[in-house]
Amino acid sequence: MSRPGVRTLGILCLCLALLGAGVYATVRWARSWEGSVTLLANWSGTEREQFEEHVIEPFEEKYRIDVVYQGSSALSQVLAADIAAGNPPDVAVLPGPGELLAYAVDGRLHPLDGLFDARDYDRFWAPEVTVPGEGAHTYWLPVKTGLKSMVWYAGPAPTADSSGPPARWCAGLESGATSGWPGTDWVEDILLQQAGPRVYEDWANGRLPWTDDVVRRAWTTWAGLVGAGDADRVEQVLTTAFDADCAAGRLEHQGSFRAGHWAEEGGDYVHFAEVVPGAGADAGAWEVSGDLAAVLNPTPRAEQLIRYLADPDTALPEYTANRAAAPDTEQDATERQIGTILREPGRTRCWDASDAMPRTTRDAFHQAVLRHFADPTHLDTRLKELDHLRKPQNLPVCGTG
Repeated sequence: MSRPGVRTLGILCLCLALLGAGVYATVRWARSWEGSVTLLANWSGTEREQFEEHVIEPFEEKYRIDVVYQGSSALSQVLAADIAAGNPPDVAVLPGPGELLAYAVDGRLHPLDGLFDARDYDRFWAPEVTVPGEGAHTYWLPVKTGLKSMVWYAGPAPTADSSGPPARWCAGLESGATSGWPGTDWVEDILLQQAGPRVYEDWANGRLPWTDDVVRRAWTTWAGLVGAGDADRVEQVLTTAFDADCAAGRLEHQGSFRAGHWAEEGGDYVHFAEVVPGAGADAGAWEVSGDLAAVLNPTPRAEQLIRYLADPDTALPEYTANRAAAPDTEQDATERQIGTILREPGRTRCWDASDAMPRTTRDAFHQAVLRHFADPTHLDTRLKELDHLRKPQNLPVCGTG
């Protein structure tokens, strides 16, 4: 049996050294992970891809915490089922504070006190909420925000006298499991501009009956503007997606997420108060929306994720409510203006009312606008049905920063 030469032994030693180094590096890399955090949200498609690329991946790389993302368009149902099964996500991101308030009162949410500097946020966005037996705590943090009360157009700016017939309005009420919400935006915004923030807040908090004349007026105004009950429009609007293209020359009552579409059309926006019939003396408040992060399982990884989301240097998607964040240099003039309205002190902002309502009321509201658009002759019945679900609560719905 021949013995290996010096050269062969050298190569063998080098291979073993490289193999050992590779094994060591692999073990070291694997051990460097600090666990995982589960995150439930309703983002999908491009929205999810952007969040994963710009938020999740940098977080994982920096803290070596694996984010297990679960996206669902039926967010409320999935979260309720997970909680009932005793397996809630560590962090959930929900649209608006209404559903979160109910979970806080039930003891499902854990306070975020001390995890971020509350001075970076208007308390409207991250309020202290008083829960019976627990005192006042902050339970949610805005991850992304959106501006509403906008009428998009290309061409001459519309007014209350020049908004034209219903056919001029782009309207789509289809949105999968949450179909109907674009119609609730109309009703809410009309009531806000006609009756003012104080009445609006009472209504959103269940302290004003759905059968009140000011609420009824908002519904009838919406029906007239969009042509509810018109056989030529009903099927089209009920089956048109909320984000379908809207051609120049038409008008769209929709939120800031449409800025890109209307930029391509060379368009702009006006405040809804300039267009809605019967705007009152207190008109001009902005309806807003927001995706809010809350902790259901207070692990160190979940708390680290909240700290990261609140960090002014974190590149959150769309519009951040963090006043300490640096300006987004990639935004155009319209987008910068929207961001200013969302953050600037002194402006009256009110939560999307359906997002501030309890889940059962919100879902019923969605269905009611679909039925009302199809047949507006039964409005009194619809409002009485909604009023049976009214449950007074105490949530900061409007604020001035």
